[in-house]
Amino acid sequence: MPVNQFPGKRFMKLQKITIAVIAATAMLSLGSCNIYKKYQTPTSTPLTKAYAEAREAEQDSTAFGNLLWEDVFTDPLLAELINKALQNNTSLENARLNVEVARANMRGARLSYLPSVAIAPNGAGASYAGSDLAWTYQIPAQVSWEIDIFGKILNNKRGAESQVKKSEAYAQAVRSQIISAVATTYYSIAAINSQLALSRSTAVLWEQSVQTMKNLKEAGRVTEAAVVQSTANYYSILSSITDLEVTADQLNNTMSLLLNTMPQRWSVTSTVDLQVPRILREGVPMRELAARPDVRAAEQDLAVAYYATNSARAAFYPGLNITANGGFTNLLGSVVKNPGDWFYQLAGSLVAPLFSRGQNIARLQASKVQQEQAMNNFEYTLLSASAEVSDALTVYEKSLEKSEYLAEQVSNLERSVEYTNELLLYSGSTTYLEVLTAQQNLLSSQMNRINTDLTRARSVINLYQSLAAVVDCL
Repeated sequence: MPVNQFPGKRFMKLQKITIAVIAATAMLSLGSCNIYKKYQTPTSTPLTKAYAEAREAEQDSTAFGNLLWEDVFTDPLLAELINKALQNNTSLENARLNVEVARANMRGARLSYLPSVAIAPNGAGASYAGSDLAWTYQIPAQVSWEIDIFGKILNNKRGAESQVKKSEAYAQAVRSQIISAVATTYYSIAAINSQLALSRSTAVLWEQSVQTMKNLKEAGRVTEAAVVQSTANYYSILSSITDLEVTADQLNNTMSLLLNTMPQRWSVTSTVDLQVPRILREGVPMRELAARPDVRAAEQDLAVAYYATNSARAAFYPGLNITANGGFTNLLGSVVKNPGDWFYQLAGSLVAPLFSRGQNIARLQASKVQQEQAMNNFEYTLLSASAEVSDALTVYEKSLEKSEYLAEQVSNLERSVEYTNELLLYSGSTTYLEVLTAQQNLLSSQMNRINTDLTRARSVINLYQSLAAVVDCL
């Protein structure tokens, strides 16, 4: 019988049976309405409530948190290095691939709503007692469709969508981390180069000081102790230069690794400075925190756990499947027909979990615990993000103050070195120990100033990673 000649009476009868089954299962679904609810940001605590309100608040386009990395890191060489890292970094590429995996899984979850079709042609030949070979064959097609009455497929789909959002947020977090790491390494190289240049120029001066002490000793102005102390002072700075050179080499290797290239020296000058508008403390901006990639990823973890719990609840309810079989065969009746004819079959099945209830209860309990863990992690991520911003703001403000104080200290110590040298050379009213102490204090203060400028740069980088990174896209 051709497919288009499907008997109307049989079809109507089967339709009535299917409707009756659906109606019966729908009555059971009255107690399962919770599994259909879409995830919503929790507001059960003051912290999560503030977060939910911040998600709906209008963003301030002038805030630091809305700056792109190109607006923060304006140094041309640094911008070039960041772009290379974004193109070549292996960790970022793997994060992007994870997004593609999650998207593929989501497409698979969405296709679960559609019927599945399978074709399995088969044939065989048989001969009995010398009879002619008789061939039998089937060319069947099977269509199976699961009716998602209790939200099993729905929650799997929503969970897959949340997983995509989580992987996208994670990839964005990796991207901002790479940008921040390149910037931190760049300014660290600049700082170490500044310290090397300062140490080498100071070494030249201290070598001259050794010769001066030798001349004064010959003139009877100082003792051998002055020569020995000044010489030791000179070799001390030479040893510190070797340590700085090792650190410089390590930082250059770090930059090479971030850019996924072979180790090389990067031509970073010692005069670079991170120029940004002065940042004022206005409290921790929850609007910016709510958009952080790590915070968004933590919330999507909570959403995934929520839908997993709903799927565990859905497992308690029956599953309705509709199957249809049809095709061409010569196996109709007791006599092999030749050439064959069409056949068809339509059925509905309702499968209820009777003896797996204990397992389902255990899965539901585990899902609830995991959802609670995800909630705790979400709140902790929010608190941690808030602390990071607060710390970065404090470090930025205090490093600015400290840098100003150190500038005055360096200026006074430079004059101190000049005065003590003059007193030792021309009046003899001071000792060589005072000269050496002044030289050492000046170098220490100059090094400290460089480190303070680096700390200020790092605080701005941390603020970018904590706030401004949220507006950068993949």
